[in-house]
Amino acid sequence: MPNQQFTVGVATLGCKVNQYESRAIEEALLSRGYTILPHDTRCDAYIVNTCTVTAESDRKGRQLIRRMLAKNPAAYVIVTGCFAQADPEGAALEGVDAVLGNTEKMRAADILDSLAAQGKKNTTAYIEVPEIAKACSFEPMRITSFDRTRTYVKIEDGCDSHCTYCAIPGARGPVRSKPLDLVLEQVRVLTDNGCAEIVLTGIETASWGKDLDRGDLGDLLLAVDALPGIGRVRLGSLDPSLIRPRFVDKIASLGSLAPHFHLSLQSGCSRTLAAMKRKYNADQAMAALTLLRERIPGVQFTTDVIVGFPGETEQDFEETLDFIRKARFLQIHAFPYSGRKNTPAIRMPNQVPMQERRERVHRLQKVQAEIRTQLLEQIIATDPVKQVLFETDYDGYSVGHTPEFIEVTVKTDHPLCATTRTVRLSGLCDTGCEAELVD
Repeated sequence: MPNQQFTVGVATLGCKVNQYESRAIEEALLSRGYTILPHDTRCDAYIVNTCTVTAESDRKGRQLIRRMLAKNPAAYVIVTGCFAQADPEGAALEGVDAVLGNTEKMRAADILDSLAAQGKKNTTAYIEVPEIAKACSFEPMRITSFDRTRTYVKIEDGCDSHCTYCAIPGARGPVRSKPLDLVLEQVRVLTDNGCAEIVLTGIETASWGKDLDRGDLGDLLLAVDALPGIGRVRLGSLDPSLIRPRFVDKIASLGSLAPHFHLSLQSGCSRTLAAMKRKYNADQAMAALTLLRERIPGVQFTTDVIVGFPGETEQDFEETLDFIRKARFLQIHAFPYSGRKNTPAIRMPNQVPMQERRERVHRLQKVQAEIRTQLLEQIIATDPVKQVLFETDYDGYSVGHTPEFIEVTVKTDHPLCATTRTVRLSGLCDTGCEAELVD
């Protein structure tokens, strides 16, 4: 076991799944006597959990590794995550001691033990990256605590969709679900330890149970809702094709499920969606929004949109803008298409120039900003009293979210973090709504 002064910084890039996995790695290290420090400080070792969803993600991973080695050239560095899985040689920069694939993340503590025992850095990186396509089971991992009010719980790994733009199936492999009893045990532990909001997430969250023959995501939500003391429950990004009457019938009356869904739209144009090989068209996506609004009062939506996909014409983009105007999302993460190697989209004709992609992103963001303002003003006028789970305190203000995922800022003379309070929305601010405490 290492000396208590042996310090480790764990850095996370990318999605909520990575955040959960990084916390599991931290808890494994803590159990072995390591001290966890912020990754932007000088540490004896660093573990980098990478992302590869865009070329920029890869660049950020490499940049982060170099920054860590600049802080301490003698530090042990272990790289894992999607960039490590997709391009292990590319992740094995000079100074990196080990590269671990996406099925080997919980080996990080063992590898660090070995490095600490040998007392010197590896001259060349040790690479342990099994073929992800052969992954057949969910890598065991759990956490008992989290450093935020909202806690992520990974319930699924992998994706079978193979959209034409996406490199993630090649980095995460096929769908593997965390067994129902282990999900419930994980949620129960976190709830008992004071977690007020659980986010059930995965690489393709909607596919939970596909490989288990034990029900679907709706059945899992029913079981979680029945847990004693369960607080607020959210879901990670969902494919709109999941939102059908049978699923909505199961979840519409759940007391714990927050009335907020992040639907992975990607485009509002059916022609573009077909080129992406998504499982739905624009009409089906709009039907999903309509169905949830009919069954869950006050429900709000956030989404992702890829702009400038190969072959996207100005008319196609206008169709997406029209969809956005009708859909009225609370928030949109819009980003320009980024070509990834070994994906069909990078070889498609009629690649949209990057400058045009960026201009379209700007136009979409402008439309969305107007919609968001109108939406929040309507909520303030018609339904201003909300329950807010506060998550941060700073300079006399507390910030949190309503069940609908509206960010709320309250001026207060005492910290509110980790408490749920009733507020009255009073106006708009840069990040969402201002409010006053009611209770």
